Amino acid sequence: MSIVIQLDTITKVYETGGVQVRALRGVSLSILAGEFVAIRGSSGSGKSTLMNILGCLDRPTTGIYILDGQDVSRLNKTELAHLRNRKLGFVFQGFNLLKRQSAIENVELPLVYSGMTSRARRAQAMAMLDLVGLSDRASHRPNQLSGGQQQRVAIARALVNRPDILFADEPTGNLDSSTSLEIMAEFERLNRELGQTIVMVTHDPAIADHAFRQITVRDGQVESDTSLTPEGLLTMADSEVLNA
Repeated sequence: MSIVIQLDTITKVYETGGVQVRALRGVSLSILAGEFVAIRGSSGSGKSTLMNILGCLDRPTTGIYILDGQDVSRLNKTELAHLRNRKLGFVFQGFNLLKRQSAIENVELPLVYSGMTSRARRAQAMAMLDLVGLSDRASHRPNQLSGGQQQRVAIARALVNRPDILFADEPTGNLDSSTSLEIMAEFERLNRELGQTIVMVTHDPAIADHAFRQITVRDGQVESDTSLTPEGLLTMADSEVLNA
């Protein structure tokens, strides 16, 4: 599998009231196409800053970020926006659906400026709703859908542009435990059946356990990087030694 994300000594420093805050301190990692990765960490660990940089929503202070072979570390805002639209999909904790629009209209939104005909946009949006099992709710507005259904609509919207990488930021944060399991099962299915690359940020260890690789961030650095092999054995990518 090819490397789709490569970070080399990434730092991020914010200026707050004349004080420098070092959110990331030399993060280096790589992610392969088709991986399902969870980035874990407590509040203030730097995981959200890392997600923003990975998703091209922010730029690093220093370091190199190669996304699918392109150095994006120095791209300006317009270039980053264009890259996001072409290669990345996003699912957020708050769903971010337009309340007055139907499910299918919400899913269509990323395609509005794609140059596609309205018929083609509608067909592609319906295909994505069918993918997440909601084609029968296409005409429903968000207030007519459960929380889990709203998040499925958000997933369909994130996938409608067929992104190389799907980013999910606390995707179960507003859901109960039962619905959270349903959404995580959906991510697992997308990864397993479609080979969708997924990078998810979560503070919840139980949610992170659904991913096949877990990166733990602490004090702006990668504390551990753990993968689950096809045989189900735990391997430590950071060369930590497991006790027998």
